Amino acid sequence: MNALFIKDSPADKLPPLIRKYGVYLLFLIVMVLKLWYLHAHLHARYIDMNKTDFVIAIGSLMLVSFWTLWLSVRAEIIALLILDLLLTALLYSDLVYYRYFQDFITVPVLLQAGQVGELGDSIKSLLHGSDLRFAADWIVLIVVFPIYKILRRRRLAPYRVQAAPWKTASPSPSLSSVRSYSANGSASSNRGDRKGLKGKGSKETLLRLSSGLAAFVLGLALTLGPIKSYTSTWAAGLFTGNYWSMSLYNVTGLLGFHFYDIYRFAKDHIGGDPLTAQEKEEMKQWFAAAGQSRDVRNATFGAYKGNNVIVIQTEALMNFMIGQQIGGQEVTPNLNKLQQTSLYFSNYYHQTGQGRTSDADFASNGSLHPLPSGSVATRFADHKFDVMPQILKEEDGYHAFAFHAYDSSFWNRLTMYNSMGYDRFFSKKDYQMDEPLGWSLGDKSFFKQSLGMLAEEQQPFYGFMITLTSHHPYTLPEKVQTLDVGTFKGTIFGDYLEAVHYVDEAIGELIDQMKAEGLWDNTILCIYGDHDNSVPDQADYEKFLGRSLSELDMHKIMNQVPLFIHLPDDKLAGTYTEAEGQLDLAPSLLHLLGVSTADKYMMGNNMFDGNPNHLVVLRTGAFTDGRVHYIPSPDGLFENGSCYSEESGEKVNIESCRAGSQEAQKRLQISDEVITYDLIRQFEQEKSTP
Repeated sequence: MNALFIKDSPADKLPPLIRKYGVYLLFLIVMVLKLWYLHAHLHARYIDMNKTDFVIAIGSLMLVSFWTLWLSVRAEIIALLILDLLLTALLYSDLVYYRYFQDFITVPVLLQAGQVGELGDSIKSLLHGSDLRFAADWIVLIVVFPIYKILRRRRLAPYRVQAAPWKTASPSPSLSSVRSYSANGSASSNRGDRKGLKGKGSKETLLRLSSGLAAFVLGLALTLGPIKSYTSTWAAGLFTGNYWSMSLYNVTGLLGFHFYDIYRFAKDHIGGDPLTAQEKEEMKQWFAAAGQSRDVRNATFGAYKGNNVIVIQTEALMNFMIGQQIGGQEVTPNLNKLQQTSLYFSNYYHQTGQGRTSDADFASNGSLHPLPSGSVATRFADHKFDVMPQILKEEDGYHAFAFHAYDSSFWNRLTMYNSMGYDRFFSKKDYQMDEPLGWSLGDKSFFKQSLGMLAEEQQPFYGFMITLTSHHPYTLPEKVQTLDVGTFKGTIFGDYLEAVHYVDEAIGELIDQMKAEGLWDNTILCIYGDHDNSVPDQADYEKFLGRSLSELDMHKIMNQVPLFIHLPDDKLAGTYTEAEGQLDLAPSLLHLLGVSTADKYMMGNNMFDGNPNHLVVLRTGAFTDGRVHYIPSPDGLFENGSCYSEESGEKVNIESCRAGSQEAQKRLQISDEVITYDLIRQFEQEKSTP
């Protein structure tokens, strides 16, 4: 009621349109600036925010905020403040996530949000002081709003009336005698006021509805118009192919990317299987042809039948470290020694996506590509896959065990490993924490305890171990630091060198223990890195390696991990330079054990088939076939990618990579659909149906 007794204040004299839409316009400006700031700090190659991208950004913001115009001015302000807070949190989370994964948050990632608390120091290292700019509007608001409130009270004080005229005239006036008084003391009838207010209310309601609807229509046009133009020209096929998240972002903008991700997630989980019988038949034929090409019965097929297998997936172990020294000290002396008696694949690629460690696990054991969004382990753990532990159990009578000294729920491992056929998963609860280090148990104790448990199991066995000590951000206590990293001391790159050196020492102790346990001479030992170290600063690598690096050099450094396969009799030892990838591991080990994969739904190559030009496809659409190496552009346009000669390292005509790129996209699409729609289960059911 106080409003009835206040004169028109200066604020009330503002034009209605400014009062109604000024805050909304300010919201759009502030959020566009935040989107621009995020983009500027992605440092994404070939992606610049042009005028059209700003149009898409404005349109997307209008689509998430148009409904606030249906509210009263006060409610609109509150709603926009809440939206600002939520969108700022989303944008900042995307930026921090991108710094580590070079990708954006998706719905499947949000479903794994329970794991965020476990990341601890990794997340802290990704937060920068300059990020406070994201909250600049809130800082200004917190400072300015109290001052505004004080000044407003002072300005309105002369207009306030102490009491209503009727309060001194009659303690209980009848409703019909009540009059409303204007500032000059004149009275008007309630009936006239009610009629005027009713008419005014109707107009305001109509204005709110129409302005909100207009904002929605305009937002839709500003968003979909440019996107339609892009996807009708240079980005044709974007929403039907298997492009990387950066390609989607380049066309849709950040909010558009999240809209599409929500749609894609709903389609995967609600829409059912949209594939035709012909499409499924073509997939079957592709797998049949791939199986036949792997089924080479040469001297290595079955040469190690019945031997134990231990596979070690090493956290963030990258290939550029092998054979390197710093200050005259070897970074990986034990792996360098192992290289002399093992098969060392120096051109071996990780093929992971957002699932990182879990992706490497899935690719290496299941020979399918990880998904472009989220992790197979968290999204489709109940689906059917042809995986190495299950195949060895069914076809060769092996016992299969997984070892990882961390919480069994992380990456949904307990459920996933049960589906993969492991007899038992030894998780954190099964270990004595006698060497607490980094995220959990130090690798030295982890190997010692794991091998001790494995040695007690019936042979032949398949043991899969995942290390943890060399996990980002790589900080180890000084008591275990034995490598002098020189000028890298105190940097994340120096910490990484220290962590890798520690892991190398742990591997040396594992090998000694295997020999002492009598396992060295009847066990295939396989060691590989799971993914890169999330330290992309080119200057660090150039300083460490002592030379300048090209785009191709950096792409290889960030995507190559080492692979060592030690055979019981030290045979086939040497350095193998052919391009191979994590998808190739399972079919290759099965080949050595004499298990055919001709009828398995695997996409990997057989590294022992004698073919020097295998196609290795990365999740981004990059590929190499031993002759050319293709690096895609984040805008998704094939012509904007880079095609290099593997022999010379020089750029060649982009057309030299077109056929390989088309095949790479085909493989990614087939793999995604097989995983998403549980097609292996369907295919096997069809085989068993008369």
